[in-house]
Amino acid sequence: MCVFCKIVAGEIPAYKVYEDEKVLAFLDIKPVHPGHILVIPKQHVATLEAVSPETLQALILIVKKLGGALKEKMNYEGYNVCLNNDPVANQEIPHLHFHIIPRVSGDGLKGWPQQEYAAGEAEEILNKLKR
Repeated sequence: MCVFCKIVAGEIPAYKVYEDEKVLAFLDIKPVHPGHILVIPKQHVATLEAVSPETLQALILIVKKLGGALKEKMNYEGYNVCLNNDPVANQEIPHLHFHIIPRVSGDGLKGWPQQEYAAGEAEEILNKLKR
């Protein structure tokens, strides 16, 4: 059983921010900033592709609600919503989870590096993805 399933089962304590029949949200134990929240489906699914549309909708609605709460109740200027999907994308726990990371100006957090497409590369990728 994965660590998040143990939290759902009550075997590991967590600072629960929200809970209903499909979704559990709790404070990350190693937050980027205080209030960093993890939002998970209660049912074990490893990746975004594995989650049902109904559960995904429930998850993202709670992400929206709790992101707003961080701004309104904790006075954060904004937040990032992050999903690391698969180990290659730094998913450490094989249970789908969204991070809601509170942000403040000048906190030093940066995005990922960006690059330009080579000539014709964007069209080639577009053709592959639209098939």
